[in-house]
Amino acid sequence: MAATETTLQELSEQERKERGEQLRRDGIVIRTYDLWKTYVMGDQEIHAVSGVDIEIKRGEYVAIMGPSGSGKSTLMNLIGCLDTPTKGLYYLNGKLVSDMDDDELARIRNKEIGFVFQTFNLLARATALHNVELPLIYAGVPSHERLERARRALRAVDLEQRMLHKPNELSGGQRQRVAIARALVNNPSILLADEPTGALDSHTGQEIMGLFERLHNEGNTIVLVTHEPDIAAHAHRIIHIRDGKVERDEALTRH
Repeated sequence: MAATETTLQELSEQERKERGEQLRRDGIVIRTYDLWKTYVMGDQEIHAVSGVDIEIKRGEYVAIMGPSGSGKSTLMNLIGCLDTPTKGLYYLNGKLVSDMDDDELARIRNKEIGFVFQTFNLLARATALHNVELPLIYAGVPSHERLERARRALRAVDLEQRMLHKPNELSGGQRQRVAIARALVNNPSILLADEPTGALDSHTGQEIMGLFERLHNEGNTIVLVTHEPDIAAHAHRIIHIRDGKVERDEALTRH
């Protein structure tokens, strides 16, 4: 891989752009090349992510799994454009995001990635409809179109009838459905879910995983970050992370 990486780093801006266009034509939504994230602590360097190469195609349902301290959360932050790599290249939907500045990354996060977090991250005083509408406000979508798209996203998670309720009037599972609707509303390239059942009881967690399966069947690309084997088993492929590296990449057979 080292020779490939050297070649990639030496590519001109035009060649990098052409590579991104080829990845997009090939249906590859996520592609990392020798991705590193290094933190300096005193006189020590901590390699949280160490030379990771992963490829995820459009329409895949992939779990990134590893124990605490494995580097999976750091990798999720890089994939989600919440952080920038120390070294290496990262293409998201054909765009080389590893070279982008903060403003460009913010636009990519809003347009290309739908985030679902363990703690829901909903505005307490806003209705479900307004919470779902928020990414569209940031994107400058006109009011009438925002409302229609927000309703449609809530309908997709079977929550349209609760759209005028505030988070404290909803169950944990319903709040997570609102968060998933908000993640879907911009028609993102990927749905990135970080421990999405961590704050839910097991029955509600299974309902949410059933919803992810349905969304995948409807054509959404889902990347699920978890440390729980039973949650990862819902995906169709598991990338196992340990010590900042890909330990193995496992395709799950469906019966």
